[in-house]
Amino acid sequence: MLDTIFSHRTIRKYKDKLIEPQLLEKILKAGTRASTTGNMQVYSIIVTTDEELKSQLSPAHFNQAMVKDAPVVLTFCADFNRFNKWCLQRNAQPGYDNFISFITAAIDALIVAQNVCLAAEANGLGICYLGTVIYNADKIIEILKIPKGVVPVATVTLGYPDESPELTDRLPLEAVVHKETYKDYTAEDIDKYYAEKESMPLYKGFIAENNKQTLAQVFTDVRYSQKNNEHFSNVLLKVLKEQGFL
Repeated sequence: MLDTIFSHRTIRKYKDKLIEPQLLEKILKAGTRASTTGNMQVYSIIVTTDEELKSQLSPAHFNQAMVKDAPVVLTFCADFNRFNKWCLQRNAQPGYDNFISFITAAIDALIVAQNVCLAAEANGLGICYLGTVIYNADKIIEILKIPKGVVPVATVTLGYPDESPELTDRLPLEAVVHKETYKDYTAEDIDKYYAEKESMPLYKGFIAENNKQTLAQVFTDVRYSQKNNEHFSNVLLKVLKEQGFL
């Protein structure tokens, strides 16, 4: 399994080959073996293979090609709908219409998603994690007919790889691991930890393409701007309210 983790690649191009139903079931079952708060399993996985539905989902994921090209699209949802119904049918009053319950369910769903990704890669499949789901959760809710008490929090495309990209760079371990207590970063630490990333031709290209002075500006001004962050925050907060978590 460690070999699978260390060889992880984001796969955006897939072969025109279906995933065997038995293999997909095995991978999904592996997902359900993930840790879960109180063994409640307050998550759901929506499996989409229908071409028309994938086409409808594509704009919600900023029209990234793999949404339509991958044979399987998995939408992982924070889901208290099922648990609430069980409580009510057993003469118990659920009190999960609050933000902490959403966070609990979202954590559950994301742990399951990671288990699914590991199992898929261990069985020769490729995956691409899409964070865009939380930007357009309202649209995805409508397309996938998601009821109150459920919020999509992650999407993963799944299929047989038709590419073998380079491994994505990572910050050195010392940049993200703190021993015993949190050790805040000095200016020298920041320079040291980001030096390799900033020197890579790929990122220098990003800077030139976007007419920026630094890589950080590419993130703050182009990729994840404050304006967009505030807009999508408002969208998600509205979704949480409408879905019964606020």
